[in-house]
Amino acid sequence: MTDSLETEKSRAAAWFRSLRDDIVAAFEALEQDHTEGPLSEAAPSRFEVTETKRTSDDGSDAGGGLMSVMRGGRVFEKVGVNVSTVYGTLGERAQMAMAARKGIPGMKEDPRFWASGISLVAHMQNPHVPAVHMNTRMFWTPHAWWFGGGSDLNPCIEYDEDTAHFHAQQREKLDPHGAEFYPRLKDWADEYFFIPHRKRARGVGGIFMDDHCTGDWEADFSLTQDIGRAFLPAFVPLVRKRRVQAWNEADKDAQLVHRGLYAEYNLVYDRGTKFGLETGHDANAVLMSLPPLAKWV
Repeated sequence: MTDSLETEKSRAAAWFRSLRDDIVAAFEALEQDHTEGPLSEAAPSRFEVTETKRTSDDGSDAGGGLMSVMRGGRVFEKVGVNVSTVYGTLGERAQMAMAARKGIPGMKEDPRFWASGISLVAHMQNPHVPAVHMNTRMFWTPHAWWFGGGSDLNPCIEYDEDTAHFHAQQREKLDPHGAEFYPRLKDWADEYFFIPHRKRARGVGGIFMDDHCTGDWEADFSLTQDIGRAFLPAFVPLVRKRRVQAWNEADKDAQLVHRGLYAEYNLVYDRGTKFGLETGHDANAVLMSLPPLAKWV
């Protein structure tokens, strides 16, 4: 492992933590300054922060991170913002999955890995405010390294102008890296966040990438950073606009049904959920994406 690689891994981990801090501060500000509209008279909520630990099979330290969860607020019904850096060796199931999906040779002989990233899911009080997901990450094995992540919007009540704004912010941050990136990552998100057994998308899309490695670490890291930087400008204005709208029982029912769709996807298809559980990461942190309430019809 070269000194340069160790520096790059440290820079990536520090960036994910910095992005986490910015998002937590912005979300707590949304809680604090919600003074008009539904639930504005309730007490603002704040994040509860818990340190997470991962241990290897022999009990040795294998990394960890911070799980930050805010519940029952004026604006956010449940939101989790996790950041972690974990390392060790991949179990046999994870080795096989990695080798099969990514075509990486030698995993069985040398199954070491290192991974760092941020992941968030926000479920909102007001059904007019869309739920949202975002993550960015760096992954390393002795055989390869890559970046991944993106963000996608999951409204239960769709507004075309909100979808347009969310996508425009993504394009604005990606276009400086090359005009091909936004349409490619948009199409990737549409494919990745599709729910086969429901024959529909789980939301209105966004951007997504995985296995991103051009061989130029600086360029790939810069792209990943801008995926992260696009998130708050894409999402926060939608929250500010929609959180003041009144809702009725039918709106809330539609929200709970849509959350059921979200839960199905995360438990059945999401690669991050599968990887986190297979590698022994804190189960509560891995499953923090699940909504507090959901409904199936």
